[in-house]
Amino acid sequence: MSRKIFLDIISALLILLFVYTAASKLIDFKTAYGQMNNQPFPNWMTIYLVWGIIISELAVAAMLMFNRTKKAALWGSTILMILFTSYVGAILLHFFDRVPCSCGGVIKELGWVNHLYFNLFFLIISVIGLILSTKRKIGNEIGEVHDVVFT
Repeated sequence: MSRKIFLDIISALLILLFVYTAASKLIDFKTAYGQMNNQPFPNWMTIYLVWGIIISELAVAAMLMFNRTKKAALWGSTILMILFTSYVGAILLHFFDRVPCSCGGVIKELGWVNHLYFNLFFLIISVIGLILSTKRKIGNEIGEVHDVVFT
């Protein structure tokens, strides 16, 4: 399978994830807001966190659609997935007094361990996508240097 096809599949999976999770929060905004208010963060942060996450997810999904912004989007995806995965890990390690619920749609039906595996999968494919997008650029730059050197 070519690097471009593999990168396109990774991008499509990440787009589906981020559009789905943002849409589920928007469709049931009242619940998403309430669940975010139940998080171990100060309540004054709730509105900023809810909108910040939704906007970040949609921005990354949109940027993944264009080759020009794909590498930045893969960085954004990797950062988001590190944050989300770390948060689930902190829940599993009992860092919080209570186990908050903040997931929407089908994802909320996963247990926390399965949620960790789910997040790790998307974190891994984000990193793979980032590596693939970087290798392609390095390969092109090396190719250009060789063309210049040997001409």
